[in-house]
Amino acid sequence: MSQDIPVTGYAILGLLTFGDELTGYEIKQRADVTLRFYWVSPAMSQIYTELRRLAEHGLVRADSRSDGGRDVTSYAITPAGQDALKRWMDDTPAGFPVLKHPVLLRLLVGHATEPEQSRRMLHDYLRELDAALHDLGEVRESLRGADGRGEPFRFPSLVADWGLDYFAAEARHARRALESLDETGDETERASE
Repeated sequence: MSQDIPVTGYAILGLLTFGDELTGYEIKQRADVTLRFYWVSPAMSQIYTELRRLAEHGLVRADSRSDGGRDVTSYAITPAGQDALKRWMDDTPAGFPVLKHPVLLRLLVGHATEPEQSRRMLHDYLRELDAALHDLGEVRESLRGADGRGEPFRFPSLVADWGLDYFAAEARHARRALESLDETGDETERASE
């Protein structure tokens, strides 16, 4: 893996492997629809920084054209970009994800506030999980028909299925924690009076 290309650069290369040329704005849209479920969706400024870096390394091709009086640049992955992405895929260890889970952090120190605050946080989280399950479910459905073996969206479909299972498991864990707080909450509150 090149030391000059961060993981976000490889993510952008990956977003360009579906056979179309995209503007920076379209890459951001694709990142927001896909990456946000399991990786940080890069900011617009970060996308343009990475596209410049990728172009300097010859990993993407930038094509400018005029569109209604304004210059528009679209990007496509080059054969060198395909090779670099393949090397990164083949040579980089899987890596263990770093879990930065604000709900778990707050639950860990839940004793520092009223039990009702922890319950409220878990209810809020369950609503967020429901929304994520709905949104990712729509993404997954949009891939149907192009998700079989050898189809272009086979691997994105696997990621969407994984994400749906992950969010469903998170909801199960949050409900279990909430049930546990509900079972012990009255006793804890009475003991502190």
